[in-house]
Amino acid sequence: MGKTYDSLGGLMKSLFGRRSAIVTVAIAAALVLSGCSKSVNDSAGGASGDCGSWAIAMHAWGGYTASAQVVTEVAKQELGCTITQTTLDEGPTTYDAMEAGTIDVIIEDWGGGRWKDWTDRGAVVEAGENGNIGIIGMYVAPWMVEKYPDITDSKNLNKYASLFKTADSGGKGAWFEGPAGYTTIGEKMVAANKLNFKVIFSGSEAALVDGFLNAEKNKTPFIGYAWQPWTLHSKLPTLEAARVKFPANDWSKPEEASGLTDYPSTPLIKLISKKLNDANNPFTSLVKNFKWTNADQNGVAADLESGMTAEEAAKKWIAANTATVNSWLGK
Repeated sequence: MGKTYDSLGGLMKSLFGRRSAIVTVAIAAALVLSGCSKSVNDSAGGASGDCGSWAIAMHAWGGYTASAQVVTEVAKQELGCTITQTTLDEGPTTYDAMEAGTIDVIIEDWGGGRWKDWTDRGAVVEAGENGNIGIIGMYVAPWMVEKYPDITDSKNLNKYASLFKTADSGGKGAWFEGPAGYTTIGEKMVAANKLNFKVIFSGSEAALVDGFLNAEKNKTPFIGYAWQPWTLHSKLPTLEAARVKFPANDWSKPEEASGLTDYPSTPLIKLISKKLNDANNPFTSLVKNFKWTNADQNGVAADLESGMTAEEAAKKWIAANTATVNSWLGK
């Protein structure tokens, strides 16, 4: 597990129901056994209970790591659980592993119901929303909102288009999209709303981050593709207020979008194995009760990016948020 968000292209596609090739239960079990698994219980504290041994799937983006590690630390320290973290591809590969009995928890799934075949069979159980809301949108540099308060209304973008011109935008405003492979309807938005902008695809997530940070530092105009949860919001705390508002979303699949309306917002879901659901023990309750905000996740993920270990970052957040943790534990 790295500390970057290199796989967020896949994550964004998952928001709109991307389906991976389905593997058999036997293959999924083999993947778990041969994949990257680790026990995280060497430093378990003084919890006297024994809630059993459970496996949390680990998916390859920093926000997921933040959520999974916080749940892991609470389970270890407060409930005496033995927790294994196993790195797997998101989606069907992990669902098959849950059906095989080798994975028990997905703490954050963007799939929008792609797990239905598994829940219909009773192999996987929905455990509620985790509190994070998946959001995609177009954002301006936050300093621009203070200077041009009406700029976040999409109807006013053409009024300011000339501010966004660059050497590569052909006399129009530069509209910076996510890298190739990210789910985007930017070209449709520009065309349908008759915006005087040229769509420019960023070469990487890092290029988007640099674009926003440099624009804010130097007070230069910038409009770009961004999402929540994302650690950029920790670096630019007022970024969400700089989201450009298009008419309310009326689509769920990008190919159906007219471009006139905004991206959907998606509550992120927790999934658990039938085994964990049937156990109905304190760890089951912890996972079902776990809920935090985008800001919570962004803060822990930012600590990961700054060089903290996952355990250090999780323990820091837990120590500062005892009331929230106690609510998960039913205290």
